[in-house]
Amino acid sequence: MAAGGRIQQTSAPALAQGLILPPAAGSAAKLPLASRVRRYWASGTANAKGRGLSSAAHRSQSSSHPLLLPGPGVEMAAPLPARSRFVVVGGGIAGVTCAERLATEFPSEDILLVTASPVIKAVTNFKQVSKTLEEFDVEEQPSTMLEKRYPNIKVIESGVKQLKSQEHKIFTEDGKQCIYEKLCLCAGAKPKLIFEGNPYVLGIRDTDSAQAFQNHLAKAKRIAVVGNGGIALELVYEIEGCEVIWAIKDKAIGNTFFDAGAAEFLIPKLTAEKLETAIACKRTKYTTEGSEKEEGSVAAADKLGTALGPDWHEGLHLKGTKEFSHKVHIETLCEIKKIYLQQEFKQLQKTSLSFPKDNSDNQNAHPDEELWPVYMELTNGKIYGCDFIVSATGVVPNVKPFLDGNNMRLWTQARQMGWYAAKCIVADFLGESIDMDFSFELFAHVTKFFNYKVVLLGKYNAQGLDLDHELMLRCTKGQEYVKVVMQNGRMMGAVLIGETDLEETFENLILNQMDLSAYGEDLLNPNVDIEDYFD
Repeated sequence: MAAGGRIQQTSAPALAQGLILPPAAGSAAKLPLASRVRRYWASGTANAKGRGLSSAAHRSQSSSHPLLLPGPGVEMAAPLPARSRFVVVGGGIAGVTCAERLATEFPSEDILLVTASPVIKAVTNFKQVSKTLEEFDVEEQPSTMLEKRYPNIKVIESGVKQLKSQEHKIFTEDGKQCIYEKLCLCAGAKPKLIFEGNPYVLGIRDTDSAQAFQNHLAKAKRIAVVGNGGIALELVYEIEGCEVIWAIKDKAIGNTFFDAGAAEFLIPKLTAEKLETAIACKRTKYTTEGSEKEEGSVAAADKLGTALGPDWHEGLHLKGTKEFSHKVHIETLCEIKKIYLQQEFKQLQKTSLSFPKDNSDNQNAHPDEELWPVYMELTNGKIYGCDFIVSATGVVPNVKPFLDGNNMRLWTQARQMGWYAAKCIVADFLGESIDMDFSFELFAHVTKFFNYKVVLLGKYNAQGLDLDHELMLRCTKGQEYVKVVMQNGRMMGAVLIGETDLEETFENLILNQMDLSAYGEDLLNPNVDIEDYFD
């Protein structure tokens, strides 16, 4: 380049070597172009670090330097791959728990956490209730807070596009590469929509989709909820001021978690006024930038984000346009057969049903004269119109770039598996034996449904047991529901709803397999202080 700033003619071989740089002072000007590039880059990197700039900031400044011009037809060199001994994919509970454990075990190693969302899920207020039972809150935080707590955790905000396991390399959607020695995949899941691409079918999985649901609900008079899992159970109880048609494929609600007896205990909550004062959500909520602009459209099902916490509805105003508390109609043993938009429904001249006055089915069902934006036809032959449909039929694991597999349903499972995955990585790296964690000795989960504390222990639904098992029940309407699963005089599982204070006692009885035949029905006698006796 000439002194006046004009670009000199440069030979093709010189252009082929790389970037056109200004001559350096002194003898450096006589060096070959490639050598000058190396010296200029090394000098610029050192100066950038001296000024406290990150390597990313330095590259940004260098690329915009008025004297640093690429030659014609010459492409910028690809950024060097990030290298880390440990890479974790996923910013949910499992991924963050794994990264935190690794960061603690190897404080001198950089831990790369790759997440598609700008926010991560962190465990807070952790409490070990018993040997296997855990209680904790799930808090949504910006990834920078994780990096502040653990300086050796580096967060890469991008989805993963490809995994090359033979080369120990992952490729992110924003063009970066990460080379690893040990990789932990905690990629989570996305909603399994009953119909893809329908603007009136919503899936609820992450913060943005929950916010979109709240915005739609605020303008709704009637919605339909399809599914019988945890999200559906929480939704139908929390929604106020809106008619809810709840379609489930089972005989009773909550079939994933408990039996028909427990369902009958919970159902009165759906018709009673919500007298409980909602607990104010004191934790900060974060949303991805620009989510407010998406109010008019349903979030894409394949948009990745960290899953919702167990108290996801706190802080949301889940109220429709009408002035009443609960109004829920349950359609059992059915699934959606077809969905019609309003225009198609009118052309086919089909008839939909009005909202039933109670759950006594067809006797109170009359043709609905109101027009709705969308209609759902159920496999039992009934058609209902509504403002939109919530698909709560489960999730699909985000394993497309990796492998086929299954996802975890529960928050306690996610935390335990993230912690255990890190334990296995540490043991393998240090050449130590891997012991089975005690959390695998007994299934134990604590949650909340319909404002009741719910504890599930062991084979709580008699999963895998022979027909010779028996059930023992204790129920106090509106207060508690206790069910234990017994086989050969030994307790195999339990469901506890309400403040029973029996979880630790029953956990011990399941673990030690004590013969309880001599106690008979006194095992659940409310006048016998069983927890003190066995403790």
